[in-house]
Amino acid sequence: MEYLKQLDNQLFMLINGSHNAFFDPIMYWLSDKLIWIPMYLLIIFLMVRRYKMRGVLMLVFVGLTIALCDQTASGLLKNTVQRLRPSHEPALAGLIYLSKAGPGGLYGFASSHAANVFGLATFLCFVLDSKFRHLKYGLFFWAILVAYSRIYNGVHYPGDVLAGTIIGIVFGYLMAKTYFRTDVYLLKREQKKQ
Repeated sequence: MEYLKQLDNQLFMLINGSHNAFFDPIMYWLSDKLIWIPMYLLIIFLMVRRYKMRGVLMLVFVGLTIALCDQTASGLLKNTVQRLRPSHEPALAGLIYLSKAGPGGLYGFASSHAANVFGLATFLCFVLDSKFRHLKYGLFFWAILVAYSRIYNGVHYPGDVLAGTIIGIVFGYLMAKTYFRTDVYLLKREQKKQ
């Protein structure tokens, strides 16, 4: 376990230490939640236009997926594990780059940013049809960039991000399966009414 913590710390220092004036603002914006609102609105528009009421059901499950990811990472694990973020680690004071977003909350395991973005990307990857093939690839590329930015910006260790990624993928997959079962159930119920 000590070896893994040391490896996690070394990898964090490598990524965080590679900051430069060109990527600093890019990584700051990648971590910012508000900048992605136009992308979210576009996805909502495309889903409702393509799938109509099924698209609305998908959006309900998107909300559930993100809620599960966020509450598992932030509500459960951060308060249970209580691993200090690198930005709050006294041994790293003065050694790390911290973006203008600031140090974040006290605890960092697991990354809720990583959990949320990978939960969303995984869920949509399973439920969207082949017409959205490019969007699916783009979502995973976006999720990787957001997760990476959390290390770059000094607020998460790679292990925090990896744990968040796993949480997101697991909940995204489980919620996609639940969505399909719900969709089939509602379709059968609708057919019985006719």
